[in-house]
Amino acid sequence: MTLPAGTDAVRQSLASFRQEREADWKAFEALLARVEKRAPRALSEEELLSLPLLYRSALSSLSVARATSLDSALIAYLEALCLRGYFYLYGARRSLRTRIGDFFLHDWPAAIRDLWREVWASVALTVIGAIAGYWLVASDKRWYDAIIAPSLAGGRNPDSSAEMLRSVLYGGGDHFLSGFAAYLFTHNTQVSILAFALGFAFAVPSVLIILMNGCMLGAIFQIYAAKGLGFELGGWLSIHGTTELFAIAIAGAAGMRIGTSIAFPGELTRMAAASRAGRVAATAMVGVVMMLLFAGLLEGIGRQTITSDIARYSIGGGMLALWTSYFYLFRMVRHGNG
Repeated sequence: MTLPAGTDAVRQSLASFRQEREADWKAFEALLARVEKRAPRALSEEELLSLPLLYRSALSSLSVARATSLDSALIAYLEALCLRGYFYLYGARRSLRTRIGDFFLHDWPAAIRDLWREVWASVALTVIGAIAGYWLVASDKRWYDAIIAPSLAGGRNPDSSAEMLRSVLYGGGDHFLSGFAAYLFTHNTQVSILAFALGFAFAVPSVLIILMNGCMLGAIFQIYAAKGLGFELGGWLSIHGTTELFAIAIAGAAGMRIGTSIAFPGELTRMAAASRAGRVAATAMVGVVMMLLFAGLLEGIGRQTITSDIARYSIGGGMLALWTSYFYLFRMVRHGNG
């Protein structure tokens, strides 16, 4: 039976209740504070065994406090204490190593598989853009200057001789493709970030950015293909290009997922749909950053040391096979799930 508030009987009941059980609450709180700040090994075996007993005692106290309408501040204190105890005893506690392992073994590949439709759309847009860029420059070489920035072109254009273009393909140094390589990495990083960040605008900016990136690729291919060096340029770019372009496709897919979720939220509110899409997209983007860094390593080493076309294509094809296998063929489980 609930006691009337403000009576002497209530006050006496509350004082008695505290006197009987407060020591257990304080002991439980002290143990939780120690293990939260450090680790379970900070407690003795006896203290570890007492944790679940003290937790059940706190739950019992909370049940009694609620049933008898005791002090609301006491109820709030016990609720907070029991919640802390629950998260420690039953919550998922994972080390940093386990979290990193779960990201690479499960979270990142799962996010990419979730985005498979958008990834294919992004790849298709890149191909369409490349075809458009190639065709535009082939039909009118003035388009080359409109697509490729003058600061990047470095004097190389559709009128450059085959000997000049070949020398910078294999000669290294501070020539056109050396500048193009540095520009490409910076450009692709910016493209990836923008394609993702601007996706909220109903995915339209993401689509346009991916198309323009493909258009630039097609334009540079055209001037080399016109001099019979398309195969050679493809090999040079493939060393790091398969990783970089895959990363851009994923970034564009992440932006499209957010944009289409906002445009077509279904039964959810737009904010809820964007939030759900954002969790998958953000996981994918963390991986994109690492892919771009890895591509930078491949580009920095490969451009300087590898001049065989077959070796270049082998590395590029191998990297593409590695990424597709990692994302789509293997199914790895999260730690602790068996």
